Amino acid sequence: MTDQEELRCIGCGSVIQTINKNGLGYTPKSALERGLKSGDLYCQRCFRLRHYNEIAPVSLTDDDFLALLNQIRDANALIVYVVDIFDFNGSLIPGLHRFVGDNPVLLVGNKEDLLPRSLRRRKLTDWLRQQANEAGIRPLKTILVSAKKNHQIDNLLDEIETLRGDRDVYVVGVTNVGKSTLINQIIKQRTGVQDLITTSRFPGTTLDKIEIPLDDGHQLVDTPGIIHQEQMAYVLLPEDLRLVAPQKEIKPHTYQLSDEQTIFLGGIGRFDYLKGPKVGVVAYFENNLILHRTKYQNADQFYQRHLGDLLVPPHPGNEDQIPPLVRYEFKTRQKSDLVFEGLGWITVPANVTVAGWAPKGVAVLLRKAMI
Repeated sequence: MTDQEELRCIGCGSVIQTINKNGLGYTPKSALERGLKSGDLYCQRCFRLRHYNEIAPVSLTDDDFLALLNQIRDANALIVYVVDIFDFNGSLIPGLHRFVGDNPVLLVGNKEDLLPRSLRRRKLTDWLRQQANEAGIRPLKTILVSAKKNHQIDNLLDEIETLRGDRDVYVVGVTNVGKSTLINQIIKQRTGVQDLITTSRFPGTTLDKIEIPLDDGHQLVDTPGIIHQEQMAYVLLPEDLRLVAPQKEIKPHTYQLSDEQTIFLGGIGRFDYLKGPKVGVVAYFENNLILHRTKYQNADQFYQRHLGDLLVPPHPGNEDQIPPLVRYEFKTRQKSDLVFEGLGWITVPANVTVAGWAPKGVAVLLRKAMI
């Protein structure tokens, strides 16, 4: 295949090739011929992801991602920065200015359908903007959407048209925030074509930038997701990830706790209420994740005895695949969320001492309460 005949997967943007089975863009010759005839040209990885929700490993490094994203620096573009509102802290791109330069930013909080309907969206938008400002991001506009439910996509398109002027549009974000789902909604509304770009609950499914022409000759560009290794998705096996990745509105659970009580988050997280008066805490996690409360002094033995049994995930047989839990202790000065990146959070009152445990490599942090 010559440079003049370069073909790209319409799912992930990788250059199609038929030689290296473990490389980007690989597709069997027979599948290539069928794809050329039908016009639906997918690499083998995207074909499996699209039809079977299977992930195949590919040889793409973090440096490859960064090299692709550094191209944005020299572009004249509106940057649509997509974050997962349920995993905001895990969605942050450290040093975003290094990637976007002086280009204007439109901040999009995706997956708002996962949050309780009782939460006022204006308050949530204000919270999101404040958190972004604390991270050094100064968006021109902040908007909440649900790409999956097609909520507020029309408003987003209007904002993009208003803000972009005579520019391209680059959509950026970390892996698994729903960028490709969002762009699929945009394509569907503009062209009627459905599910063109590869999407999945697994991280890192868009592997190269995908350029979509706009009416005025500019491009809407879906960039590859930036790797954020502190997300829970990177330490769980696919069958375990399915139990913790929310797919519908979260139902909060309230617990009345005295000091020295523990709540296990399946077998992949732990919350200790160490010191303070009797209080109510509220847990926000995937509805299928089973939470277990026990006494703090018995917690270690309980974990060792019931991991993979009562404490799932991990599923039985996967216990050795989970890194050991690491402890982080905090004292709150205001109503706060104790966040387990990629998993959820527990809202706690001011002036208490708590600890959060997560698999080694997954971040646990304290932030101003969202709700």
